[in-house]
Amino acid sequence: MNETNKSEAARLREQIELEYQATQRMFTDFTPTARHEFIIKRQENIAACFEELKKLIPPEEAIVILVETLDPLQPSGSSSGNTP
Repeated sequence: MNETNKSEAARLREQIELEYQATQRMFTDFTPTARHEFIIKRQENIAACFEELKKLIPPEEAIVILVETLDPLQPSGSSSGNTP
């Protein structure tokens, strides 16, 4: 991967993280209700970043980046690797 693609991939990874964190704040910060439209928009933004990322790197690498970015941001105890 060339330096431009690495830089753009890093930017997209950061954007995915920020979008996800914004969604999570809807559930943890003081808000009377979580707005459905806000959450859907964040999810759409993450999907758009993922699509851009797949244009820069192979899809298999893009999904790894997506998972590595989102997994540490999951609320404790809800990671797919945990057993009940």
